[in-house]
Amino acid sequence: MRQWLLALIAAALLLLFGLPTAAAADCALDSGFATLKALIEAAEGPDKVGACLENGHVNPENGDVLQQTTGGLLVQRAADNRAAFTDGYRTWIKGPSGLQVRLNTARFDWEGQPDLGTVTVAPGEAIQIRSMTSLNRQSSTPSQRGVELAIADYGPIKGHAVSMGTGLDSGCTVEGGRAAAESVVADPQQVVGAIGTSCSVAAVAAAPIISKAGLVMISPSNTAPSLTSDLHGNAGSNYHPGYYRTANNDLYKARAVAQFAYNELRLRKMAAIHDGDPYTSGLTDAFATEFRRLGGATVITAIAKGDTDMIAVLTEIAGGGPDGLFFPLFPDEGTHLVRQIGAVAGLEGVTLIGGAALIASEFLAVPESEGIYLPSPDLHFGGNTNETTAKSNMALVADYLDRYGEPPLSVYLAHAYDATTLLLRAIETVAVADGETLSIDRAALRAALTNTSGFQAIIGTISCDGFGDCGTGRVQIARHTGASITDAAQLPVVYRFTP
Repeated sequence: MRQWLLALIAAALLLLFGLPTAAAADCALDSGFATLKALIEAAEGPDKVGACLENGHVNPENGDVLQQTTGGLLVQRAADNRAAFTDGYRTWIKGPSGLQVRLNTARFDWEGQPDLGTVTVAPGEAIQIRSMTSLNRQSSTPSQRGVELAIADYGPIKGHAVSMGTGLDSGCTVEGGRAAAESVVADPQQVVGAIGTSCSVAAVAAAPIISKAGLVMISPSNTAPSLTSDLHGNAGSNYHPGYYRTANNDLYKARAVAQFAYNELRLRKMAAIHDGDPYTSGLTDAFATEFRRLGGATVITAIAKGDTDMIAVLTEIAGGGPDGLFFPLFPDEGTHLVRQIGAVAGLEGVTLIGGAALIASEFLAVPESEGIYLPSPDLHFGGNTNETTAKSNMALVADYLDRYGEPPLSVYLAHAYDATTLLLRAIETVAVADGETLSIDRAALRAALTNTSGFQAIIGTISCDGFGDCGTGRVQIARHTGASITDAAQLPVVYRFTP
């Protein structure tokens, strides 16, 4: 079952982004799909399936018959001899009760679960999970420590300890994400899932590897929309089954920043800078869309990762006469930008808005960063407690200080802690004990995470959608009032956004 499911999902994602819109003149609808097409179009309208774009052909990997149409993809499944159709988000199947429809990421009981394998934990052995973070970034260290604290607080699962092994460095690069994921799946019978990555660009490389191996990963800090969906039912270009996150989809942050800039700051002409990273480019694009919808004007400019001379790009921006600049860059490039912007004529009074990646002590300590606005996930957790450990954010931070001797210099500590307990609870839910041996079905684990609803966490109530978005969507914007303030918790909040 696994092969046809993965093939269906992969083909569905491709058709969202690359299919032509006109029907091919020399193809004919496969006769085996005629009944299904008639049922779907009677229920959904005459153009739901549409006309063929190609003749039906057999997928040599699993024996399925595939045929692309103007509306999606028709599949005759070799595994159960049922016809199905997907539009990239939902699947229609002629089942035992007639025509039935579900999300691509869900399954009917009568379909069974895809065979992704089972992890067997022998007597006396620990359940293995892994942490994939950027170990050379100060702001990422709290995420790995959050995993450690959550494992300690959660305790054993059905008589078995939980181990995260040695933390894996996913860096903030494609290469780092790929290397970390390959390490995770190198012993697939032992590792159940991973917490990470820190950066979206690393997840772009890690997610397909984790997904193909049948594992799960939950990121506390990935925010690029492409990793999940557009929040309107369309999969992102980098979405892979088995990927989840407790961090917010940046489409929420984009809306928050645009509305704050337009309605509160009264800005009307904004420039935006990205570095080509999925995080920075996805966020600036979404911001520009929302700001324009509100009535403002935006121009987007790109730099390259590692750039140190910002004068040229800032001079170009100054020529457009903006009243605001949005630059959700990383600390290295962001530091160079704020240090050089004062030397560019025409940008003296421009309002500066950064991104969550700049809420790092090394950037906040730069004198020129004073006055900048910084959006992040909402850190006002109030009396929220994690339902599996009864730990509040105040208690979590106190434990962190006690164990590591320093404050958590990151806005994602609670997200990492909650992500870990979410994974551990799902493992406990699906694990089956036979004496002292534990069996963990990987497909059941994915289903448990996908079906998460109303999980009470430190960050708030967590419910996951069909594409792995489990964040609350709440955003805060703080203002950096002085270089002496390098702790994110001390930044004064000036705006809050709730979807």
